[in-house]
Amino acid sequence: MPAAPGLCYIFALMSDTPPEHDDFIHSEEFLHGLMKRQLRLSIACAAAFLVVLVGLPLANYFAPDFMAQRVGGFTLTWLVLGVLFFPFVWIIARIFITRSMALEEAEVHLAAAGNQKRKG
Repeated sequence: MPAAPGLCYIFALMSDTPPEHDDFIHSEEFLHGLMKRQLRLSIACAAAFLVVLVGLPLANYFAPDFMAQRVGGFTLTWLVLGVLFFPFVWIIARIFITRSMALEEAEVHLAAAGNQKRKG
């Protein structure tokens, strides 16, 4: 069965070599910096999550009397695990999204400044 004519046209447009870009946003320097900042933000949020995730069992193991205290009708363990854990995750997500958006906006300004520097 012969290939569709439109399909051949699409493959003809595709190239093995990427197009040349002389703007800053496509440079290795820009992309490396962006990825580095995104990684730092992701690691910080993951670390905050892991501290609580691993910290609760450790607190129960090393301070069982403290974690058995009653707070608002719950033991402290169940208060943290059943009531406070999901809001904590939402807070981490909110911080991640807010900082990620701020990071993207800063990158737009950085790219514009980098293009100005390259052109003039």
